[in-house]
Amino acid sequence: MADDEVEELLKKYNITKDKLPKIYEFDAAISGLNPEPKPGEVIKILRKSPTAGNIFYYRVVVPGTFHEKGASERTEEEIAEYADDVGEEEEEINE
Repeated sequence: MADDEVEELLKKYNITKDKLPKIYEFDAAISGLNPEPKPGEVIKILRKSPTAGNIFYYRVVVPGTFHEKGASERTEEEIAEYADDVGEEEEEINE
């Protein structure tokens, strides 16, 4: 997302960038994007839902991969986000 779009998003929700959900730069859910997102960038992701329609959600890209942390180091939020991403990938494969 462009800097002005990010600024507008943060202002709209009255949050700071560090409060956005995170996604790892080498996460399979965003691999293949062109241009490739870099740490610190905010990305806008379209989630297609048969019941809710098209919904956008946002993630700030952080360095590394999910698998670099041991299970005991992962927060509940990281685990939930990872599970969401994996579920979405499975839905895309089944479409």
